[in-house]
Amino acid sequence: MNTDQFLLDSGFWGWLYKILTPVEWLMTQIMDIFHNLLVAIGMNPIGFSWVLSIIFLVLVVHACIFPIYYKQMLSMRNMQAIQPKMQRIQNKYKGKTDQASKEAMSREMMKLYQDNNANPAGSCLPMLVQGPVFMCMFYTLSAIPYIAEGKRDALGAFDVETAQQFSQTTVFGVNVTDTFNSSATHGKIIIGIFVFLMCACMWFMQYNNMKRNMAPNAGNKQAETMQKMMLWVFPVMYIFSGVVMPFAVLVYWLTNNICNLLRSMWQVYAFPTPGSPAAEAKKIRDHKHENEKRARAGEPSLEEEALIKAKEEAERKQVQGYQRQQPQRKRKKK
Repeated sequence: MNTDQFLLDSGFWGWLYKILTPVEWLMTQIMDIFHNLLVAIGMNPIGFSWVLSIIFLVLVVHACIFPIYYKQMLSMRNMQAIQPKMQRIQNKYKGKTDQASKEAMSREMMKLYQDNNANPAGSCLPMLVQGPVFMCMFYTLSAIPYIAEGKRDALGAFDVETAQQFSQTTVFGVNVTDTFNSSATHGKIIIGIFVFLMCACMWFMQYNNMKRNMAPNAGNKQAETMQKMMLWVFPVMYIFSGVVMPFAVLVYWLTNNICNLLRSMWQVYAFPTPGSPAAEAKKIRDHKHENEKRARAGEPSLEEEALIKAKEEAERKQVQGYQRQQPQRKRKKK
């Protein structure tokens, strides 16, 4: 950073980050609390204790948004499950541009969403929470060198002394304030590895969702095309944005991507899209677990129970015959 003015404090970005000041303040306090705890258990106040504080901050953010994610995850799964019905409604009104048809299509789609507890914008809500948090993290970590040099006022828990302490932190031979361009060859290699791991996490998360969590008969080519685009475009975007970020931001970003990957894998395992390969695997897994549970309780397995019911039904038919007994209407009392 060669200028005396912190550019993110001016123009549109200065106005935007001013609005996000409460979030920035809270994030610095959380980092400071974890840093003090790590120092209290014997870690050096300058060094890896600050990196771990960033990692713990990510975990706190994910713990806070998990209830929102869980609710929206169920909504998104319902959206995926009703894709064929949505396609039929869209085909029904295809080519009809009159207002009555548009309103009728809108009513049918809304009823479909309500009946299946689905929300088209459900999957966006966690991103709306994580987006400002990432922006505030980028702003805070970018402002710290200016605070350390006395070129900017304190920010939350980061006064001049704390900012100077943070700015002296070096891990893996890279200072936390370094970017790809400002680093030596060793630093460029480390930063390149972090950017590669960020891209790999994003790529594998998208690939796993496409291969295991999409129903083959969904019939939504637009969604499939979007998934393929995300598979390659988003990781490539990381390359261009990652090289201009301070190393501390990359630590936050990589930790965040790892958490997103683990959460996505858990979602595919526990709440797969109906009709997807992951859903079939879950059905087999649940069947096996139920039989194991019955075996521990000394109860017949699902297969044995089905045989018992089939045998009872066969015996009933031999006694009563194959003619189904018709229900009789009750006579009203006079």
